[in-house]
Amino acid sequence: MDDGLRNELSKQGVVVVKLEELYNWGRKNSVWPLSFGLACCAIEMMAASMARYDLSRFGAEVFRPSPRQADLMIVAGTVTKKMAPQVVRLYNQMPEPKYVIAMGACAISGGPFKQGYNVLKGIDRYIPVDVHIPGCPPRPEALIHAFMTLQRKIDAQKLTGPNRARHLNADLPSEFPIPLFGEHDLVPAKNPNVWEPAVVVR
Repeated sequence: MDDGLRNELSKQGVVVVKLEELYNWGRKNSVWPLSFGLACCAIEMMAASMARYDLSRFGAEVFRPSPRQADLMIVAGTVTKKMAPQVVRLYNQMPEPKYVIAMGACAISGGPFKQGYNVLKGIDRYIPVDVHIPGCPPRPEALIHAFMTLQRKIDAQKLTGPNRARHLNADLPSEFPIPLFGEHDLVPAKNPNVWEPAVVVR
């Protein structure tokens, strides 16, 4: 439908919208984050939901205490190798469609603890991350910006065709293997379906 006809119909009180637009509008404005934090970034996440910043204005009205009631995981803080299996387990328990925001330098790459033997160098080694927030720690405004970025990503998702959303593709996995504690490190060290190391050309 061309824009001229759509504008004329709207003047008459008739709103015309595609099913895809309506579906994505409902999903992007009713994202329920999972209520859990790992380290100091979780303080900034809590501040974003308080009165001064009020994340609920954007549709994240309630932080759910159960992964079975949430569709957004905000990985806020340092992910240690002891905690990584629990984070993946929580992700697996979340229903589709589900999304992940990696909040802070620690969740993205290990941050200032990158050289530590006990710190995971990015949660995207095990689960797919939709939005990364740099900073140590990022301010609540950065989390709100990341949330709005995720909303734009949800709004652009297709319901059909080869570029349809990941949760609508039956060939893509909804759950990922939970790493186990090996003799020296986590096994597997990464999820090859999600992350591959960059090729360095010297």
